[in-house]
Amino acid sequence: MKFTKMHGIGNDYVYVNCFEETVKDPSAVAKFVSDRHFGIGSDGLILIRPSEIADCEMDMYNLDGSQGAMCGNGIRCVAKYVYDHGIVDKTSLSIATRSGIKYVDLTIRDGKASMVKVNMGSPILTAKEIPVVAETEQVINAPITVDGKEYRMTAVSMGNPHAIIYVDDVDSLDLEKIGPSFENHVCFPDRVNTEFVQLIDRNTVKMRVWERGSGETLACGTGACAVTVASILNDKVNGSKPVTVQLLGGDLNISWERDENLVYMTGPATTVFDGEIDLGFLGE
Repeated sequence: MKFTKMHGIGNDYVYVNCFEETVKDPSAVAKFVSDRHFGIGSDGLILIRPSEIADCEMDMYNLDGSQGAMCGNGIRCVAKYVYDHGIVDKTSLSIATRSGIKYVDLTIRDGKASMVKVNMGSPILTAKEIPVVAETEQVINAPITVDGKEYRMTAVSMGNPHAIIYVDDVDSLDLEKIGPSFENHVCFPDRVNTEFVQLIDRNTVKMRVWERGSGETLACGTGACAVTVASILNDKVNGSKPVTVQLLGGDLNISWERDENLVYMTGPATTVFDGEIDLGFLGE
């Protein structure tokens, strides 16, 4: 199987061009290639497939083999891949995902896509649609008890569920301990991605993320979008300007255009290397 290793500010995936390749068991392949000791090393596997409704389709799998709905950093890399490899020859394109068609605009430098702006769609705030178990229609600054400690949570879906928790210092958190407890909390029937957020100023926030199925990652694009929406709803940032979200792997610029109720994410996409791997023992 030929593949390309790519990352969006450190959120790395193995990408496979399924215009040319066939992957019979994506879940098994995702678990193998994601292993950083015995495989290639990544946060998961993303298959770039032909689509009848868009320029291409993004089919993503987490490192535990579970299928994901949407990945903000991943979709920027998909856009870069299809442009750089001549699958599309335009700078505005559509990508089908399990959470709907997303529209992206590319900035080209030296013939390659460098920055990608993604229309991430409208945030979902209705509890049952996120989904999160709650007595109220929306979950904004609501209490949640995890491992005997009470936190305040805002729940947002950007095609996948997010719980945003504000803390004084994200660097001091023991995410390996508390992350799984949030991910598998009874409040979240489909598990959840949890963002722990520290306020820097009215235009800047800093976050760490525990992603369902992958653990802590260096970046999460949908998480950065959910954090921006939550921060505006809680009046923690200036919602009239783009918000800079600082992640372990780098920065993303996020804006929530309230008049059209759309979230836009802008950030880089980077190709690391191309390779080929033998998956014969998996039956591929």
